[in-house]
Order: sequence, then C-alpha cells, then structure tokens
Amino acid sequence: MEKDLKQTESNCIKVVLFGPESTGKTTLAKKLARHYNSVWVREYAREYLQNKWNNQRKTCEPKDLLEIAKGQIRLENELSKKTNSVLICDTDLLETKVYSETYYSDTCDPMIEKYAIENSYDMYFLTYIDVPWVKDDLRDKPNERLESFNIFERTLIKYNRPYFVLKGSKKEKLKKAINCIDNLLKKT
Repeated sequence: MEKDLKQTESNCIKVVLFGPESTGKTTLAKKLARHYNSVWVREYAREYLQNKWNNQRKTCEPKDLLEIAKGQIRLENELSKKTNSVLICDTDLLETKVYSETYYSDTCDPMIEKYAIENSYDMYFLTYIDVPWVKDDLRDKPNERLESFNIFERTLIKYNRPYFVLKGSKKEKLKKAINCIDNLLKKT
C-alpha cells in the first residue's frame, strides 16, 4: 500500500496548483502545460467523485480519500515519466489532506498524511479567490472561500513548502507562474 502513495524518482521540476475550489487551478494547469510543451496531472478526485455522484448521487465520504490519493499519485508517477522539463500537477496529497481535515473533523488517514508530508515538489502555486466561484455538482463552499484560502496557506507554511500566491486575472496569474517556473528551470 505504501508504494501506492509514494512518488517515483523523476528528472523534472514538479509544480502544484494548490488552493480552494473554483480558483482556476485546472485552467491554469492546462495553460502552463501547453506553454512548456509538457504534461499536466489532472485532479483525480474530480473524476472519481463526479463518477460517484453520477452513478450513486453520493458525495465524498472518508472511505473515498485513500482511493483518491492512490489515483492521484498513480497519475503523477505515470506522467512524470513523460517529461524531463516540468510537470504541472493540478493537485497533490497535501491538498487531499487539507480537504480531509476540513470536511472530517480534523482527521486524515495516516498513510495519506505520511505521504502528503514526504512527497516533494519544487513550487506550489497558491491560487487566490479573486475569480468568481462557479457552481457544479461537487463544489459546495461558495461562502467560505477566504477561510479556505487561509487554511491552504497555513498548511504550506506549516510544512515549509516553497510557494507563490497567484492573484489577478487569468492572464496575470499565467504570466506570474511562467516567471516562477522559468526561474526554477534556470537553476537546474
């Protein structure tokens, strides 16, 4: 089971789009991957939970989180083999940990927590709440966006993660993220 949550070695720079729901992470991940002619790791939870909703009309339950975490790392490990420049991750296990603790009384599966802390990335892009919240089948916290943003930022600080807050229009966020990634690439 542990191998299902552990990152595999890779030669690429790994960046994570991190933050509250409906802040433009997926849109930005796609644009960054296109800019760098690279790949992006989609958010496995979205696919998994949308299927659950469509088939059972149920939302996320604590028992789903381990399967979501395994699916996320599986996708990341597969795609990290397809680039040697930059891998754009739409989320990571640290985000899964934050959601677990937010929705389930400050608890998180110990295996998810272990690898959320052990797995490493070169940069986190914390997306700010300055875009309109968009309703869908899975989003449910339109009025708690600032509180959620603050929880995500405190988590990055707590675990001493390198991060940059992305604010502004979609175009401004993309430009700032590209500048950050370009600086990381220069250091390699």
